[in-house]
Amino acid sequence: MSEEFTVTPWEVKGFIDYDKLIKDFGTQPLTDEILERVRRLAGELHIHLRRRIFFSHRDFDWILDKYEAGEKFILYTGRGPSGHIHLGHLLPWFFTRWLQEKFNAKLIFQMTNDEKFLYRHDLSMDDALKFSYENSLDLIALGFEPERTVILIDTLASKTLYNIAIRIAKHVTTSTVKAIFGFEDSTNIGMMFFPAIQAAPCFIESVLQGRNIPCLIPAAIDQDPYWRMTRDVAPKVGFYKPAQVHCKFLPGLGVGGKMSSSMPETCIFTIDDPDEVYRKVMNAFTGGKPTREEQRRLGGNPEVCTVFHYEYYLFEDDDKRVKELELMCRSGQLLCGECKLELAAKIRLFLTEHQKRREDARNAIDKYLYID
Repeated sequence: MSEEFTVTPWEVKGFIDYDKLIKDFGTQPLTDEILERVRRLAGELHIHLRRRIFFSHRDFDWILDKYEAGEKFILYTGRGPSGHIHLGHLLPWFFTRWLQEKFNAKLIFQMTNDEKFLYRHDLSMDDALKFSYENSLDLIALGFEPERTVILIDTLASKTLYNIAIRIAKHVTTSTVKAIFGFEDSTNIGMMFFPAIQAAPCFIESVLQGRNIPCLIPAAIDQDPYWRMTRDVAPKVGFYKPAQVHCKFLPGLGVGGKMSSSMPETCIFTIDDPDEVYRKVMNAFTGGKPTREEQRRLGGNPEVCTVFHYEYYLFEDDDKRVKELELMCRSGQLLCGECKLELAAKIRLFLTEHQKRREDARNAIDKYLYID
């Protein structure tokens, strides 16, 4: 595995060594003991826990302590709305939805349209707001409950967010954000202040209820720098430190790297036409051999196969079936074309149903939005 990889809140590239990332970021691996506690409390384990797609944490065990002591926690995650949603974006949302259901937890979902406008020179405020609404449809389509889900579009909830963010910003120096985020003298001052805005939803429920409410953030690990800063500040402003549980990145359909909107041919977008999905999957990189004869004789390598990864991460819930696919691939019993057809059918079915729910969500979005 290559040592050269990059993971920041704005860029993820290369073959990621997740064990090294745990050491570099100073997080903790999810242990069997923690997973067993979750199983006992929830009655089961989500596939993203069973398969260690969520693999790292900060204070997840503390969240379970609080829950067992009778303190409910809130969930907080979000999205930087700069384009359409792809399956990689949905990955942590599936697990967040499961947490909401199993632990009866309220979700605060932040759409950081301000950050995307500040960071992306090619993105207008109008476009960032448009994508905030469009991306919200995908969240709602996954089945998050309006009674327990609040969507904060930053520029539409600015009064509430700012009043908390200003308390946080007072305790964060310029040298701190430069060290954590790599900001330079050329970085605009909006980006310098933005980490305080992203920290604010951790504490909204505590402010509204007038008492400390534990907060758990399920998200990809590239967002961890924000929570490092937030956890340092939290005691200074009288709040609990937010806990986190981190997921890996869904690979793209090409060779190496996570799914990225900048390479649309390697992405499955939620608005893709089913025929387009079929074409993308059939062109995906696999761990197979150049010819049918070699595949039968030598077998394939599921470890590098994007088609197998999609089954493992999202589309095959049965652990026995996943193991069967792996063994059949390695032994040469299963050809890449057969695997691709099976995956394409699953994705097309998922998107057909998701797109219907997504359109229905247009009439329900007002039930979720928080506007001050």
